[in-house]
Amino acid sequence: MARVVVDVMLKPEILDPQGQAVHRALPRLGFEGISDVRQGKRFELEVDGPVDDAALARIHDLAESFLANTVIEDFTVKVEDVAEAAK
Repeated sequence: MARVVVDVMLKPEILDPQGQAVHRALPRLGFEGISDVRQGKRFELEVDGPVDDAALARIHDLAESFLANTVIEDFTVKVEDVAEAAK
């Protein structure tokens, strides 16, 4: 079994009100030196069997058509070692 992670973020030119709200709150909470915050989504997909090029292509299609709004969001797809993620 393998884990594939899809990270979805707003494109840089799209305003991020949630990220801005967090950014404004940080100094009040004692966190200084943070110049910007962008909020996104992370999807962890547990895949049965090997994650070969065909499986990655299907997951890429899934992310593009269902997980991300590609008009305003970018996404990345990466394979994560399940043993490493459990640490």
